[in-house]
Amino acid sequence: MAHDKAAADRLRIALARRTDYTERAMFGGICFFLAGNMLCGTGRTSYMFRVGKDSEAEALARKGAAIMMLGGKRMGGIIEVDIDDLTVEDLDEWLALAERFVGALPAKGAKT
Repeated sequence: MAHDKAAADRLRIALARRTDYTERAMFGGICFFLAGNMLCGTGRTSYMFRVGKDSEAEALARKGAAIMMLGGKRMGGIIEVDIDDLTVEDLDEWLALAERFVGALPAKGAKT
């Protein structure tokens, strides 16, 4: 499945003020990582945000949100949102929710 290039660009713009993210192609889209941990991504018609299982209920109460399914499997803690349902402000709020969870994780490759 191809991703929506304009949607990926919207994420890049929203993440531009940050210097600690990377990106790579995954799941047929583009995924963005914070300190080596998956933060968010884009597919053909939706964004996904890694909010963690503790924030699922809060996330699912938002417009257009659903649990992400991949190959028929429920991806706990990852929320899918239709691209067309998000304003710039909404996108910033989703990124803040995802950063709250992912930012608390140890960096990938870091020794603990």
